[in-house]
Amino acid sequence: LLLGCELTASTKSYTFQVDEEDDSDHILALSVVCLTDGAKDECNVVEVVGRNHENQEIAVPVANLKLSCQPLLSLDNFKLQPPVTFRLAAGSGPVHLAGWHRIMHREDASFEEDDDLSEEDEELPPIMPAKK
Repeated sequence: LLLGCELTASTKSYTFQVDEEDDSDHILALSVVCLTDGAKDECNVVEVVGRNHENQEIAVPVANLKLSCQPLLSLDNFKLQPPVTFRLAAGSGPVHLAGWHRIMHREDASFEEDDDLSEEDEELPPIMPAKK
């Protein structure tokens, strides 16, 4: 599923969450953050707000965009686990975020884990010393 949202001076945050009752694993992957029409030449800082292993809220800046020097940033499918909030911490935008949402049902997840195990069983070639 594709995901897209826009952060602006009037809409400074967007929260992506899934149904608590859903027992599937959800992965949200952020691929591109970019300034769109109407953006001023100012620093636009986008933060990802989530929870750490102690369930405390944590905000991490993922992009600092400026029209004149870096209007777009590729995040190479930066993977996040919902719920997650994207926040415009500085600037007025508009900043567009694009990515995808993948749902893995429990039986799919166990199948993938089996694949990972078989790869580990393969023998790696010995490391050869460098020639001088």
